[in-house]
Amino acid sequence: MIDLDFRPRGVCARMIHVELSDDGSTIENVAFDGGCNGNLKAIGRLVAGQPVDSIVELLQGNTCGPRKTSCADQLTLALREAQAKVRA
Repeated sequence: MIDLDFRPRGVCARMIHVELSDDGSTIENVAFDGGCNGNLKAIGRLVAGQPVDSIVELLQGNTCGPRKTSCADQLTLALREAQAKVRA
């Protein structure tokens, strides 16, 4: 399993914890520190067991209010960084 702690930028969440399968293709677990607690817990439950590529395609570019990003958008960056860790 691949673990990554990702520090998001421009959002309320302070940290995104990502766990991917050994091959980096499937999300095992996602947890957020800070941010909108209920919504971010729900996102973690919804993405668990899903393919990384599908979730990135679905959530990439999502915004929050006037911000140019969101916790969901930052999650896509965390997922790609974790995949890069697998390939390194």
